[in-house]
Amino acid sequence: MVEDTATPLYEAGIPGLRLLHRGKVRDLFEVDTERMLIVASDRISAFDVVLPTPIPGKGEVLTAISNLWFERTRHLVPNHLEPWDAAALPAEADALRQRSVLARRLQPLPIEAIVRGYLIGTGWRDYQAHQAVSGVPLPAGLRLADRLPEPIFTPSTKAAVGEHDINIDYEQMSQLVGREVAAQVRDISLRIFELASAVAGERGIIIADTKLEFALDESGRLVLIDELLTPDSSRFWPAEDYRPGTSPPSFDKQYVRDYLESLAWDKQPPGPELPAAVVAGTAQRYREALRRLAD
Repeated sequence: MVEDTATPLYEAGIPGLRLLHRGKVRDLFEVDTERMLIVASDRISAFDVVLPTPIPGKGEVLTAISNLWFERTRHLVPNHLEPWDAAALPAEADALRQRSVLARRLQPLPIEAIVRGYLIGTGWRDYQAHQAVSGVPLPAGLRLADRLPEPIFTPSTKAAVGEHDINIDYEQMSQLVGREVAAQVRDISLRIFELASAVAGERGIIIADTKLEFALDESGRLVLIDELLTPDSSRFWPAEDYRPGTSPPSFDKQYVRDYLESLAWDKQPPGPELPAAVVAGTAQRYREALRRLAD
């Protein structure tokens, strides 16, 4: 569990480790030829723009939630986590352990695996236009935030920082990664979503949708990577406040998106600063998600 007092503020680097990649939230550092250190910052992005205002403690919460889910799903699919190796890391890394994981260095698949259990976000917009989401036909008459008859798999491309993901259909995904890998990704993603929905449901959280990422190891085996079922990669709704036909309140960064939608901002960099009340409200929502999931 993350304590109220966060670990030292992480800025942008770790002495002695080479930066491999800086993402919207996570920074990847080289440990050796087979391992990397992944550090979850307190950065927050919205509409594919990294905002200038951090959310204190967010990196620790994301890491704790991901680690919970990696442990709960390891019987379904192997993941990229490696045992912590303090001897191989500088002291500065050990000080950031609550927001860091040691992981295998693998080449990610060029797609994001998205599973939707409810009709919201870009899925709702696609449904309104086509009565389908990423080529998956759906029944007529569904409302905003309605539960789908069954979860659907709707992949997207994997965009670089500052660019937008593009929804694709299953056939397009198969062309990118091959039919055998595509089928594995789809089937494992749906199984993870089913398990996570049951676990979260017992704790008063509805998982509306989630984004998963995978890689192949040296033997061609599918490996779950990046983050897993966090408020950054999923929509978490409090079950007690769920009402079909309206956009539910959430434990994720929709709170930030709603604030930004109230501004005259064109959703292009640079993003606006967040006021203290929005920062505090967002941090509280992330912590509440962890509190429920860790029970």
